[in-house]
Amino acid sequence: MAETDRNGEFATTPPPASPLIARVAAELVGTAALVAIVVGSGIQATELTKDVGLQLLANSTATVFGLGVLILLLGPVSGAHFNPVVTLAEWWNARRGGAGVAAREVAVYLPAQVIGAIAGAILADAMFGEPLVKWSTHDRSAGHLLLGEVVATAGLILLIFGLARADRLRFAPVAVASYIGAAYWFTSSTSFANPAVTIGRAFTDTFAGIAPGSVAGFIGMQLVGAAVGLALVSLIFMPGRTAAE
Repeated sequence: MAETDRNGEFATTPPPASPLIARVAAELVGTAALVAIVVGSGIQATELTKDVGLQLLANSTATVFGLGVLILLLGPVSGAHFNPVVTLAEWWNARRGGAGVAAREVAVYLPAQVIGAIAGAILADAMFGEPLVKWSTHDRSAGHLLLGEVVATAGLILLIFGLARADRLRFAPVAVASYIGAAYWFTSSTSFANPAVTIGRAFTDTFAGIAPGSVAGFIGMQLVGAAVGLALVSLIFMPGRTAAE
């Protein structure tokens, strides 16, 4: 996650003291666990009820609790990104002079997140006796769903980096998990907001799946949303000026 430096300027989190291999493992395991929670709770929900509203409620509730725990547990190790757009946003801000993830971290975080997401989907399918890999047939290519992904991702980036500007990152586990839970309901796309998770969910033809043909559009809109989120952070959380200035 991100934080402010001593001068109140925006900066990303200094690289954790953990060895790089530990950070990569945390990102892989954390993303795998996140996708297993999303996919597994979706499968469980559809087995327990035919009511789509209750299915989404169960799916979103499990995701809120699971994501909060994962951020709390693995945040001190890797920053608990579990999301390529968060990693890229931190790298972009680090290029502007703040501390944060370098190109080397990006080069290993992103593959770890994608591999973890695919592994998490396969694990969830295995736990519920589903085919280990079956491409999703859930088409999500409609324009209003793509707009939902822009909104969901922009809000996520605004929240994370806004918390950093406001020196409130200690609330990230609760705040980020709560936002994702809310975005399940107020966005038309049910808030994927994560390219790695999007790829992973293409591997399961269950409640949480996304058809492979819809993946590129979702990822493209997530990247747009990340750019919008960073622009909003710069606009809303401008550094204050002293009276002398």
